[in-house]
Amino acid sequence: MSLADSDRELVVSELDREPTRAEAALFENLWSEHCAYRSSRPLLSAFDSEGEQVVVGPGDDAAVVALDDETYITMGIESHNHPSYVDPFDGAATGVGGIVRDTLSMGAYPVALADSLYFGEFDDEHSKYLFEGVVEGISHYGNCIGVPTVAGSVDFHPDYEGNPLVNVACVGLTNEDRLVTAEAQEPGNKLVLVGNGTGRDGLGGASFASEDLAEDAETEDRPAVQVGDPYAEKLLIEANEQLVDEGLIESARDLGAAGLGGASSEMVAKADLGAHIELERVHQREPNMNALEILLAESQERMCYEVEPDNVDRVREIVERFDLGCSVIGEVTDGNYVCTFDGESVVDVDAYFLGEGAPMNDLASEEPAQPETDLPEVDLQEAFETIVSSPNTASKRWVYRQYDHEVGVRTSVGPGDDAAIIAVREAEQGLALSSGAAPNWTDVAPYEGARAIALENATNIAAKGATPLAAVDCLNGGNPEKPDVYGGFEGIVDGLAEMCETLSTPVVGGNVSLYNDSVAGPIPPTPTLAMVGSKDGYDAPPLSVEPDGALLLVGDLGLETGSPRLGGSEYLARFDGSDAFPELPADPAAVVETLAAVANDDATLAVHDVSHGGLAVSLAEMVTEDAGLEVAIPSDDPAGALFHEQPGRALVQTESPEAVREAFDGVAPVVELGSGTDDGRLTIDGGRTLTADAAEIRERRATIERELE
Repeated sequence: MSLADSDRELVVSELDREPTRAEAALFENLWSEHCAYRSSRPLLSAFDSEGEQVVVGPGDDAAVVALDDETYITMGIESHNHPSYVDPFDGAATGVGGIVRDTLSMGAYPVALADSLYFGEFDDEHSKYLFEGVVEGISHYGNCIGVPTVAGSVDFHPDYEGNPLVNVACVGLTNEDRLVTAEAQEPGNKLVLVGNGTGRDGLGGASFASEDLAEDAETEDRPAVQVGDPYAEKLLIEANEQLVDEGLIESARDLGAAGLGGASSEMVAKADLGAHIELERVHQREPNMNALEILLAESQERMCYEVEPDNVDRVREIVERFDLGCSVIGEVTDGNYVCTFDGESVVDVDAYFLGEGAPMNDLASEEPAQPETDLPEVDLQEAFETIVSSPNTASKRWVYRQYDHEVGVRTSVGPGDDAAIIAVREAEQGLALSSGAAPNWTDVAPYEGARAIALENATNIAAKGATPLAAVDCLNGGNPEKPDVYGGFEGIVDGLAEMCETLSTPVVGGNVSLYNDSVAGPIPPTPTLAMVGSKDGYDAPPLSVEPDGALLLVGDLGLETGSPRLGGSEYLARFDGSDAFPELPADPAAVVETLAAVANDDATLAVHDVSHGGLAVSLAEMVTEDAGLEVAIPSDDPAGALFHEQPGRALVQTESPEAVREAFDGVAPVVELGSGTDDGRLTIDGGRTLTADAAEIRERRATIERELE
């Protein structure tokens, strides 16, 4: 990729001269889609990012949200999609490292990770190779740095075959006194580079992430993939903690896209300031590096700090104690962004123009066509067995058992549940975390599917008794220059924004990843949402049922208005059908608020969200060896009732069904389906009786584990 002719003309006009080689490369990377959001920024104003709890919103390395007057959390999410295709282990690992350093740059300590992963069909050998490599990379890096991976999702869809997605979110803890931002503060302050030595890995990573993947990407683009060192990152985490504790950092930015050039120029551009950087001062781990390589390499485990001159020696002392490199590379100025190499000027540009001067794209879009109704005829027993064992709805235990999700001793509810809960003892609150998307939904109906994804994550949080607090998003799409692709992308932006506003859940930050397109075609529009909620205390109702207690469905069976809409369901994906997407609840905010209150009631025994795979999968997931379920489904359309995936629904097992009905009166329908049993067996009477015991269900749901071991 090189600087486009139209962009070069703008640069020449601004500089009144031809750019140097280093300047052209800087503009190429910082004006790329990955950094400048040229196709997406015009759409992002749809998001409501404000609220009393929002301390720092979009535009910094991570957002900051207040849990109370004294305790803040940070939230960030990033994609590492193209690198994970080329090198799944290092691509995914360095994605974890990058989002953790975004957390550090806000003066926060990372306490939880969530990964949302998307691959081609599970039975494809290349997809399995990518899947295994990505999971290994995430587990290796997260386990080594001691940050628990507590939540996330895994989806398989044929349109990810040529371009998998790896989206990673991180939550950190800080407070008002420790808070740092990425905005430079004062001319004369020093710029200090801390961490690993700079090498030649990751060169041109930002521009690489802004292109469609070519057929030979796995070999030709390998130099653009960074190589991680989690042990250096762990040292960096602890060094950063001490630097922040002692108040030695004025501003900070991690070195990610476009390396040192990106981080340092963005710091000063935010304050409309400049910098003077001497590139030969950068500590390096490879010989004979030139100015462009030093400026743009995306070597990992590095931070750029703004430090007052009197504090530089103390910073160096702390950093060297942690056996990390430390270079005073320049200072903040009130002029241009200037980089020299061995006394020769290689960059001399206005920092704000470099960071904000990229023109936005005005792209054509087409609204996606509505699917026709074409429903398959499938035997009910076959459908149940197929959907329960589908890789998309099957157990993800093979994935999360590789993650250390208890390190840090904050995890109250771990992976495998509707949402994780992290104990924030500083505020005596539980922080619920849910992260994911639903490519089947947004492939069929981008706008409605994205609304459903936001509601689904909120329902996950409410099922644990928490109320939504804030969210960050990772908006993944194909090549936006294709009108149908851009139309789908517009749909997911508007749908996510609309539902989050309805739920009074500000979207406080995020990431955009476009050009996820390959010879296999574009990916489905994929709006990953990482949402947090809060609650008093750290306890939550389980999703597993007890032997006694009535089982209620909060929400529609789908039979009230005729046949349920099956669009976007795993049922239609497996049996080759099509249909319109289900309607969402009329008052989703009230549903979420009421469900959270019911989940915290002493009479509530279990709560489980109903979503992917529909009612059939949710019922199967609630059964254990010690407790089963006996339920009845109206037989008019049992397949529709069992497999449609309208979000905003939940199963509640309670000792007081009348109290649940009263709570949801005027909010959502409540249907009593049956009750718990002590035989560890699921029995569904839907005109035809379906039965399976816990061992049979566990075996069917072990699809991923069985195939990969």
